[in-house]
Amino acid sequence: MALRPGQLTTRQSSPMTRPQLVAQIKKKKSYLCVGLDTDLAKIPQHLLGGPDPVFEFNKQIIDATHEYCVAYKPNLAFYEALGPKGWESLQKTVDYIPKDIFKIADAKRGDIGNTSSLYAKAFFEQMNFDALTVAPYMGGDSVKPFLAFKNKWVILLAHTSNPGNSDFQLLESQSTGRKLYEEVIMKSQQWGTPDNLMYVVGATRADKIGEIRKCAPEHFFLVPGIGAQGGDLEQVSRFGMNKECGLLVNSSRGIIYNSSGKDFATAAGKEAKKLKLEMSQYLDSLLPAGS
Repeated sequence: MALRPGQLTTRQSSPMTRPQLVAQIKKKKSYLCVGLDTDLAKIPQHLLGGPDPVFEFNKQIIDATHEYCVAYKPNLAFYEALGPKGWESLQKTVDYIPKDIFKIADAKRGDIGNTSSLYAKAFFEQMNFDALTVAPYMGGDSVKPFLAFKNKWVILLAHTSNPGNSDFQLLESQSTGRKLYEEVIMKSQQWGTPDNLMYVVGATRADKIGEIRKCAPEHFFLVPGIGAQGGDLEQVSRFGMNKECGLLVNSSRGIIYNSSGKDFATAAGKEAKKLKLEMSQYLDSLLPAGS
């Protein structure tokens, strides 16, 4: 059977610039990101006898959803846990994703100097991802090496939606009165630009997205938490959009595990299409005319 849509093409650099990403959002009338959190314990049983069940699952998910989304986000923990075979499945998945779809490595890397540069080289040059999630809490010298790669993106952890976010992210600075996540957003804008720097902003507190949008009016936000985690797409869109949309809204389990049967890909496609149609309405109603 012929491979589609990405054909497992050879790894050639085809970076996704901001204008290209915005153009895809307008073309598809979607800002959906599909999270490929592929777990051998959760994928349909009938796939497990194949030579690479993780890639086979991802391939069928991509076939069913690529026309409705503008990004895919493999969570690397699910692949790293499988050792060398997992890395092989991940690379085959990245190669299979169509070239006009944004590819995010959800790796949450964060180190300094040469280590960061080598992480960036691994994901941007060897694996051809467009973007990488990065933890900012070692400071600028842990982030700037990732920003040195032309037409590649850093997606910086800003305000996450996990219960433990209050341990550090909500602490207030005595000198400025700003919360730590606000300090991260304000300071990091000195390192990157809206053309190479995004922020992770959790979906479960839509009002927070509105506050963060004031801190970073031009930047894209990657927003996890829609679907299985309970985030409200309408509220996220209302509070988070800027004049170019400025959102990539992720759904993982809500799409890829919509069914555990042989119809899993069809079910995933239906859920992705439903979210895309809802997003299309918000793009029409919330974006300024002519944008």
